[in-house]
Amino acid sequence: MNTALWQRLDLWARNTTPFGIAVLLVILNVVPTSIPDYAAITPTLALIAVYHWAIYRPNLLPLTAVFALGLLQDILSGAPLGVYVLVFLTAYGIVLSQRRFLAGKSFMIYWLGFAIIAFGAGVESWVLASIWNFALLDFRSLFFQFLISLGLFPIVAWMFMRWQQAFLPQD
Repeated sequence: MNTALWQRLDLWARNTTPFGIAVLLVILNVVPTSIPDYAAITPTLALIAVYHWAIYRPNLLPLTAVFALGLLQDILSGAPLGVYVLVFLTAYGIVLSQRRFLAGKSFMIYWLGFAIIAFGAGVESWVLASIWNFALLDFRSLFFQFLISLGLFPIVAWMFMRWQQAFLPQD
């Protein structure tokens, strides 16, 4: 095979990795554990991916990919269909609108931005799930889910940054 084909294949593989990693995070979210009641407070790891790539490389995680991630999260987690689709699309849109502000800032601003987005996403998912169930759901589990997501954010974000620097071509 000629070199140009291999180069295009390599570029395609590199450019699809943000979506692939986000899919792995969705799958990781639903892996059963032996921790009691962990399912109620599982961190929303895919939201970290949506947040990060919306800031740094939105061309590598387009709207259709975010929709697919939300749908996959809904299906695998057992959430009402459309909840995570709406949550991820809302977060993606808000982050894209604030991209100029968030890009290139200190890690603390980057983390604070995620905290705001994650809290808003949590409240949105709680409202949508409460409407779906015709009852107010327990807000405490949502709050613990938010705290765990916030605590894991630096680790996941660091991995995304390293991956971006090492494997993704510059714009």
